[in-house]
Amino acid sequence: MTQKPNQLSALEALARISGGSLTSEALTEACLDRITEREETVGAWKFIDPDMARAAARQAGKLSADHPLRGIPVAVKDLFDTADMPTGYGSPIYEGNRPASDASSVALTRTAGGVIMGKTVTTEFAYFQPGKTANPHNPKHTPGGSSSGSAAAVADFMVPLAFGSQTVGSTIRPASYCGVVGYKPSFRLIDRTGVRPLADTFDTVGLFARDVADVAHFAAVLSKRPALRLNGEDDSQPVFGLCHTPAWPHAEEDTRAALETAARLAADAGAKVVNISLPKVFDQLDEAQGIVVDYQAALSAAYELAFHRDRVSKSYAVRADAGAAYTPEQFDQALAVIAAAQAALDAAMEGVDVLLCPSATGEAPEGLDATGNPVFNRLGTALRGPCLNIPGLTGRTGLPVGVQLIGRMNDDHRTLAAGSWLQKVLRR
Repeated sequence: MTQKPNQLSALEALARISGGSLTSEALTEACLDRITEREETVGAWKFIDPDMARAAARQAGKLSADHPLRGIPVAVKDLFDTADMPTGYGSPIYEGNRPASDASSVALTRTAGGVIMGKTVTTEFAYFQPGKTANPHNPKHTPGGSSSGSAAAVADFMVPLAFGSQTVGSTIRPASYCGVVGYKPSFRLIDRTGVRPLADTFDTVGLFARDVADVAHFAAVLSKRPALRLNGEDDSQPVFGLCHTPAWPHAEEDTRAALETAARLAADAGAKVVNISLPKVFDQLDEAQGIVVDYQAALSAAYELAFHRDRVSKSYAVRADAGAAYTPEQFDQALAVIAAAQAALDAAMEGVDVLLCPSATGEAPEGLDATGNPVFNRLGTALRGPCLNIPGLTGRTGLPVGVQLIGRMNDDHRTLAAGSWLQKVLRR
């Protein structure tokens, strides 16, 4: 069966555009056709203007080949400012809000030739109150959050690339539930200017694609670090540290089976897999990360909570109230726990390239009134290094179940290379 343009990976599409066998306009039109076909079921989009997308594609088609995203459609989470599209941050308070400028990452995408397709659904202020998006594999199930629309849009072949963000598990968890690659880079690898804050200690721009090499390429463009691209060096076998993490009691049967399967297939393909036990300080990391996020979430929404509280969701208000009740001493103690775990990571990872961990508790839960438990994402986010969801496995009902790679801070290339290698193994 011939692959439709919207089913191509970003790098495959770029190669065809450069080779002249595909145009940006044809690729964008294929994505728009898919959106028309499926949006009523999936609900990935908060704003889309097909004519605006077509105009951007025409302009991209006139660019030279040295534009690294030339003609590639990109979805933008509605947490990121866009000068030519409304940005609502998932809140009725900001319905129709028109920022004066693009977020820096959006501007860099445009200057690299990317086609901004529209804005995807986010949970309110990137926390836990869900939007309208359904899981494209089974619309009775959550797509995860907070980057729900972006993960669903990539999974459903509406776009090859999308922006997300992660403060707790907002990239890795929806990537696992939707069966796509989700990449949370090292903290501050990608500039956050113009992205609505939730908790400044952890907020990180995240990326979605269907192939690890695609997010590596995208991140290389946005961070101006061309060395992040994968150029075949991902063929060497990594050393994986199989790590259940202190959250293991929360793992359901599907996650336990997926992690065991990924470790076995990696070993069968020639990788070294060793068991890793984390020091005791990591036992306190989940609680500490939660304290910091709630404390800062109360601060980042100070205006909305003070002057528009009747339009803030109950779920956000409850978490913000809990955060506001923490004392500065409790906040500082949580930061101290996090710093101690960060300092202990190198010794814990001695001899391994990446940790191999669960991405989520299991398959996407049924229902759209919650986005799932982020307990397996707090550790990687707290450590502030790269986290990567690798798709390819499924649970008992056939829904996706990902596995997560966690790398050392600023060791993104090694993490991406290990992820690309593992993705190829799981595909086989």
